[in-house]
Amino acid sequence: MKPIFTMHAGEYLVAEEIERNFKDILVWIPSKDTGIDLLLTDSNSKKTSTIQVKFSKDFNPTHGKKKLKESISGAGWWTLNKDKIENSKADFWIFVIYSFGIKTNDFIIIPTSELIRLFVNLQRETKLIHCYFSVTNHGTAFETRGLSVSELETVCDGKALFPERDVTCFLNKWSLITNFLI
Repeated sequence: MKPIFTMHAGEYLVAEEIERNFKDILVWIPSKDTGIDLLLTDSNSKKTSTIQVKFSKDFNPTHGKKKLKESISGAGWWTLNKDKIENSKADFWIFVIYSFGIKTNDFIIIPTSELIRLFVNLQRETKLIHCYFSVTNHGTAFETRGLSVSELETVCDGKALFPERDVTCFLNKWSLITNFLI
């Protein structure tokens, strides 16, 4: 039997987070896949925001250097289609990073235009873009694909020298959406 309705885990986690913390925002689920996973409206349904959700299992290092295992609270890996990002109808992309170690979620909430800018700055020009977002225990977040172990340790020490990779300003930044809707 084919289900008539399915919602993937990331969409559920984002919707649940919004409904629990922002009582004046309504969450709607489109009935057709158009590249919009969630539609958000204010309580009067006058203002809207569209969301694309991406979820990843935790790719926190389980082997290798102890320092990295202890410093990174969660990490995710996505393979994204460059054309889909550039032609996206979504206002925001939300990357859900679940930490198996501490059983929490972090969210990279990034406007579509900023996501495009991130990959242009990182010279990711191929059709398929591999993206790693890592969240540290001291509350920073970086796109870490291609960093060496020593560079990743620098990020974990809070001495990051990679401003073009820093996405901390988008980490759990629900105000990007709520300020628009409320």
